[in-house]
Amino acid sequence: MADRGKALALPVTLLLVFEIWARSAHLHSDSLAPPSAVLAALWSAFADGAILTATRDTLMSAFAGLFLGGSIGLALGILLGLLQPVDRLMEVTIEAIRPIPSIALLPIALIALGFGYRMEIAIVSFACIWPVLILARAAVREIEPRLMEVARALKLSPADRVRKIVIPAALPRIFVAFRLAAGIALIVAVTVEIAINPIGLGAAIMAAQQGLQADLMLAYLIWIGLIGFGLNAGLNLMQGRLFGRAALVRDRT
Repeated sequence: MADRGKALALPVTLLLVFEIWARSAHLHSDSLAPPSAVLAALWSAFADGAILTATRDTLMSAFAGLFLGGSIGLALGILLGLLQPVDRLMEVTIEAIRPIPSIALLPIALIALGFGYRMEIAIVSFACIWPVLILARAAVREIEPRLMEVARALKLSPADRVRKIVIPAALPRIFVAFRLAAGIALIVAVTVEIAINPIGLGAAIMAAQQGLQADLMLAYLIWIGLIGFGLNAGLNLMQGRLFGRAALVRDRT
């Protein structure tokens, strides 16, 4: 608790200094606002329900894209981790597609799917495939070889081998992959909304910016940061409860 207090001391001090300066200088800006005005705008957005509706739209797209992209990445990661010839065959293709920024797919996705949830979910899915694929592939490769020998000795089918040996042994690393992908999903969803999709928190930020409401724009930005912080903290807690301290130590190394 003391460490958390120390970590909060600097940002709180900076906010207080900025608040005093903004009030004394009678700040009038299209991009900045005193922290007290930002908090008031955030409270007002909660009071009229606008921020809750926007949050629902963004999280629906982010979580749907995370589930779809994460499932594809997990399946491909397990396949490539188990079958070295397939991994070598697909290496050039994956490394050529993986660096493409997900936002660069906006024109194609817009033409194919139009505005709305489907387009946003498709782009978020593409972004989430790669961290899950890479970490799942690495996790499968690091499985104790003796476990695979036991599976062969028991003459388990490929499906049973994956279900009973591979996934349980690689699960801590797979969870880390999904935790990382969750943050990416939120970032990409908001970015798509800012760029083109007229729903969610990103669209609300753009509406506030175009209306020269700096306090409301910053309030939405702060709220997105709080959502990301809460999501990561919740997944961290779940990881610790599910896998214990060993999984947390492995995540840091």
